[in-house]
Amino acid sequence: MTAPAHSFVVRLVAGSHQHIVFFGTSLTAEGAWVPQVLAALQERFPGQVSFSNGAEPGMHSRWGLENLEGRVLAHAPDVVFIEFSVNDACARFGITMEEARSNLESMLDRIRARHPDCKVILQVMNPVLDRPLGHTGHRPHLDHYQQGYRQIGRERGLLVIDHMPAWSSLLERDLNAFRTWVPDGLHPQAEGYAQLVTPEILRRLGVSRRESNE
Repeated sequence: MTAPAHSFVVRLVAGSHQHIVFFGTSLTAEGAWVPQVLAALQERFPGQVSFSNGAEPGMHSRWGLENLEGRVLAHAPDVVFIEFSVNDACARFGITMEEARSNLESMLDRIRARHPDCKVILQVMNPVLDRPLGHTGHRPHLDHYQQGYRQIGRERGLLVIDHMPAWSSLLERDLNAFRTWVPDGLHPQAEGYAQLVTPEILRRLGVSRRESNE
């Protein structure tokens, strides 16, 4: 069932142009969900959507805070999608949960101060496999970093789109299917995004591909 339209979608329905900024890790910089979501929005609202993808592979919220000005604020966004928890949880970066929270809170405060009408959407992404102790991508407490996004979203009244339930269900139900869609254990392929991620984003935004803008 499609959720009630998010406020930025309401603006689109009213005929306003909306600029979207995507900000996060490789899951956003290279994730097929970004062009998939954009294609759906542009189909639904032709000529009304523009975007900037300020995400960077291998980065985390410390980098995000340092680069917020050029990658996000300078684009005067109407809506920003943010996800950094998957890399904040990576042990080699040495980012504590307290710092991760502080970095995200600071980003949110700066966005609100510069662009008060901008809406922020937080995302909790997918599980990570095949990064045991000693691996450079070891994430021993990923669930805690993800929970921080959920908590901050609740506290601030932000939309949090949580992809973990769908991915975790697939992982428990059919490990082979999970590995087909996430062959390296971290980065979903386009089909995985098309099946599990993009539909959930559109549902939570209150957008249906079948609707017309009439």
